[in-house]
Amino acid sequence: MNLYLLGLLLFVLAMCVIELVAYGVRHIRSPQRAKIRKRLRKFAYEENPRDGSEILRKRIFSDIPFVNRLLQVAAPVRRLDLLLQQANAPYTLGFYVLLSILLFALGFLLGMAILKNNLLGILFACVGGVLPLLQLLAKRRERIEKFRSQMPEGLDLIARALKAGHALPGGMKLAADQFADPLGPEFSETLDEINFGVSVSTALKNLAGRMDCPEVRYFAVAVILQRETGGNLAELMESLAHLIRENYKFHGKVRTLTAEGRLSAVILVALPFLVAAWIKWRTPQFFEPLIEEPIGRMMLMGAGIMMTLGIIVIRKMVKIEV
Repeated sequence: MNLYLLGLLLFVLAMCVIELVAYGVRHIRSPQRAKIRKRLRKFAYEENPRDGSEILRKRIFSDIPFVNRLLQVAAPVRRLDLLLQQANAPYTLGFYVLLSILLFALGFLLGMAILKNNLLGILFACVGGVLPLLQLLAKRRERIEKFRSQMPEGLDLIARALKAGHALPGGMKLAADQFADPLGPEFSETLDEINFGVSVSTALKNLAGRMDCPEVRYFAVAVILQRETGGNLAELMESLAHLIRENYKFHGKVRTLTAEGRLSAVILVALPFLVAAWIKWRTPQFFEPLIEEPIGRMMLMGAGIMMTLGIIVIRKMVKIEV
């Protein structure tokens, strides 16, 4: 292994460890500070924008000034920052970037220094680098699913508030106070945007952008059209709540009917790895040529490609769009 490359990796690893340890120490010493900074990041606005036309939100990507400036000019940062908002991540984007770099370097060093294999080093590095992203994607999926389950009750509450004489922001305020995360905080953030001067239509569109699910888009479109064309908003909320509730039940039935196919996919994907681990443990002399010989590595690569294609096909079969 090249000594210069090893030195560079160790330097990057050391810097990431130092920054992460310093970040952790600051938050351990003052846990309330983290909550305050998170709320300030949500509502940090630029009072005098360049065009002077409106109030613009200014996102902070990292508490470290150098990392924040670096992330401000990166192109994919906006999409990653939206992912953090959708997952309600407790830390900044810079923290997850440094964590990915740290895990990437650790995985590469593990493969190169311990296993003495370049291919495994690159594989472990890639897996370690994407682990924070996969965790955020899983958290976003779980949060959006919970939001979908809360939507019918939230819309029913808004409808009852409208019948009692409240305006739409008043009904959303009641829902924000009564419901836990994610519906309560998301409605509260939408109301804060309206109070800061953002129009109701823009605030609802921002809500639909943060909660990327059809139910929120139905709600936003229904309210925007009602404000433009008129009508009974309370009845509209009740009808929308009934529609979302029935749609949610139907999706649950579909997931139940496709559970066998999804379980079969998991078993078929895990079975080759379990068999390989068993052979490696019981008779390692049979397994070594598969890794050491060129034809064996080609067979592993072909098997990986075919397994990937099989996973895609099975996923298409069990994923039913309704």
